[in-house]
Amino acid sequence: MDLEFFEPAEAAALMRCTEAWLREGAASGRFPHACWGKGKIIFTSEHILEIARLSEVLPGNTPNVAPAVPKTASKERLIGTRARVRLAPAN
Repeated sequence: MDLEFFEPAEAAALMRCTEAWLREGAASGRFPHACWGKGKIIFTSEHILEIARLSEVLPGNTPNVAPAVPKTASKERLIGTRARVRLAPAN
């Protein structure tokens, strides 16, 4: 069996990136990983190769960056009709 297993800190050192970047990518589902026990993140050598492929920027192509989330005018949370009436602009 040629498969190797790496904890996030070991994988980050091997890839020369931050552990936080790898953990965030795994938690958000962008990066392949394994989860052992009660949520312990593990990367295999195949996972690391796939992350490198996913992060690759080829000439003439733009990197795969998450699209910007449009800002809304108001981020107030409205619950029920009373909140809507109370927050409605006065005429």
